[in-house]
Amino acid sequence: MQRVVKRFAVAASLIGALLLCTPGYTQAPEAQGTTRTINLTLEQRHVIRELVKELKVIAAKDDLKVAEGEAIPGKVELQPVPPLIGQKVPSIKSHRLYVTQRQILIVDPQDQRVVEVIE
Repeated sequence: MQRVVKRFAVAASLIGALLLCTPGYTQAPEAQGTTRTINLTLEQRHVIRELVKELKVIAAKDDLKVAEGEAIPGKVELQPVPPLIGQKVPSIKSHRLYVTQRQILIVDPQDQRVVEVIE
C-alpha cells in the first residue's frame, strides 16, 4: 500500500512539473520592447473608423507619425474610447485613442504604446 501511495505522489509531482513547463500554462512577463496586440478584424476596424466619424471625435491638431509598437510622446493628450465604440468593440474599451485627420491610434494606457493604427 505504501508503494502505491509513493508512486502516486511521484506521478502527481511529475504531472505538476510538466504543466508548469507547458507553454501557455503560465504567463511569462512580457519582454521589454514587445508590444501587445488586440488583433482587430477588418470589420472591427471599419466600425471604429465609422463611429469615430459619426460621433465626431475631435481630431488632434498634430499629425503624429507613430507606428504600431512605438510609445506615444508624453505631451500627447489621449482620449478615452467612447462608450458606443467600447460596446461594439469590447477589446479596446480600456484603451485610449489619438485621432488625427488621417489615422486613429489605439493606445495601451499602461505603457502608452500604440497597439493598433487604423488608416
